[in-house]
Amino acid sequence: MVNDDFSCIPDYFDVLVVGAGAAGLYAALCLPEHFQVCLIGKEILPISASDWAQGGIAAAIAPDDSPKLHVEDTLSAGAGLCDFEAVKFLAEQAPACVESLVKMGVAFDRTGTNLALTLEAAHSRRRVLHAADTTGRAVIGTLAALATERKNITLLFPAFALSLWMEPETGRCQGISLICGSQVRWLKASAVVLATGGGGQVFSQTTNPAVSTGDGVAIAWRTGALLRDLEFFQFHPTALTKAGAPRFLISEAVRGEGAHLVDSKGYRFTFDYHPSGELAPRDVVSRAIFRHLQMTGEKQVWLDLRPIPSDRILHRFPNIIQVCAQWGIDLFQEPIPVAPAAHYWMGGIVADTLNQTSIPGLYAVGETASTGVHGANRLASNSLLECLVFGAQMQNLPPKGKEKPSAKHSNEQPSQIRDNLSLIIDNLPNLPQQQAIIQKLRKELPSLMWDSAGICRGQKALDEAIAQVEMWRKQLAVLPLSQTLLNLKPGQTLAFALPERDNLDLRTWAETYNLLDVGYLILKSAAFRLESRGGHYRLDYPLSDPYWCSHTLVKHDKWNKSPILKNPQTKTSLNSD
Repeated sequence: MVNDDFSCIPDYFDVLVVGAGAAGLYAALCLPEHFQVCLIGKEILPISASDWAQGGIAAAIAPDDSPKLHVEDTLSAGAGLCDFEAVKFLAEQAPACVESLVKMGVAFDRTGTNLALTLEAAHSRRRVLHAADTTGRAVIGTLAALATERKNITLLFPAFALSLWMEPETGRCQGISLICGSQVRWLKASAVVLATGGGGQVFSQTTNPAVSTGDGVAIAWRTGALLRDLEFFQFHPTALTKAGAPRFLISEAVRGEGAHLVDSKGYRFTFDYHPSGELAPRDVVSRAIFRHLQMTGEKQVWLDLRPIPSDRILHRFPNIIQVCAQWGIDLFQEPIPVAPAAHYWMGGIVADTLNQTSIPGLYAVGETASTGVHGANRLASNSLLECLVFGAQMQNLPPKGKEKPSAKHSNEQPSQIRDNLSLIIDNLPNLPQQQAIIQKLRKELPSLMWDSAGICRGQKALDEAIAQVEMWRKQLAVLPLSQTLLNLKPGQTLAFALPERDNLDLRTWAETYNLLDVGYLILKSAAFRLESRGGHYRLDYPLSDPYWCSHTLVKHDKWNKSPILKNPQTKTSLNSD
């Protein structure tokens, strides 16, 4: 059931799922149907990084493959920081998740009657299922249609989770505050699931859609949740690089099918950096491109699909063909200009295999979470798989009555959740000036992050960027609009009766607020780790150090090292503030 009328939404649901990509949709569908679920999305379906996913879903279903081999490849890519038990769980559950998607109606490509499998970088077997080069769209389309039909799921779009609602006595998460249109309201629930995706928009060069602003990580951090490994950001080697064009991702499956990475002279330079050449792990290929561009002074390298038979290109990559043609590139006759771009955040909110975080009542699924399956560098096509395998775990959410009662299950009536006072904001001073400051920060932060915490990092640039971001965070926090939103008390509703000419977008404020926090967390984490590993590369510490073969843990403003956590709710090396 879709509902875009905020006034008709009840004050209480059994479960709130924030995010409508693969993780959020699958989690909502896997929740037992006796739960009343509200699925909250920033955009009308289907706008998410999952929808943009091209390559596919990794699963060991071929006769010459096995979950054991899938585990080995994942651990190898993760550069020593994967949680073995989480990876084993991921690989062993993968075939069942694929079977579930097929039964749901996802139309994967086939070779005869068998599911077609392709090879991607750092995989030892062909194990990546796909639906042409729009696998994410095929999955999201199917899941969205099923969620729309499910009677126990209310779809609330567009809406934006602003903060977590905590129970002061117990420290339990009991709901969220929500921006919808020109209103802010509080929704209560027995469980909150954060599935808000990644934060690629913190970088100026990214393959992520505009919705990927790190919202779940930011609001969880501000509430005191335990975070992990935020310095590890994966930069995809091959994003379309042409003036005026978006950084459209050219799938790794293209190289898996035989495309070559070459420079302007046609030289396959990646073999100078790794014996696997184009099929080396993503971080290796991205750095190879970065270094080669520094050496040549050019702005892009070239991805040449001409070694692949034309009929194979037509069958496998119709969307890439179409997008390239829109920008004047005939990939049958010429190579595609590409360069690296921010793509996937390995770090996130610490969560166990049941998606439980360090805050009771709060769960995290997908790219928002840090389950330990990706380590320092995600293996290709394990991202959609993680969304499904861990999203399915929401079927194990404790039955009603097993957790502390919320408003609906106590003597308190839903209507009493709201404060009697409803604030109408129509006289904030200097609204145009506030809006200009917000837009300026939103524009300048990604460039700073790309220059200081992109593919290659160094202490001086990190320290300067940290100081700048800290200043920007203070600048935003003192704005009258920020003070109004940040000081809203639980239960108070807030409405903005603003003149249309002011065009003040509350979502822009909230995303900027989150991105500044996300940028700060990435910068501080990158400065904390004095080595290079996986998606984190430091020019001043270019080698991996066994001393740093440990996680970076963050809670409030404390950074620490820790071995892999088995249960984030009961075991932490950081003291609570």
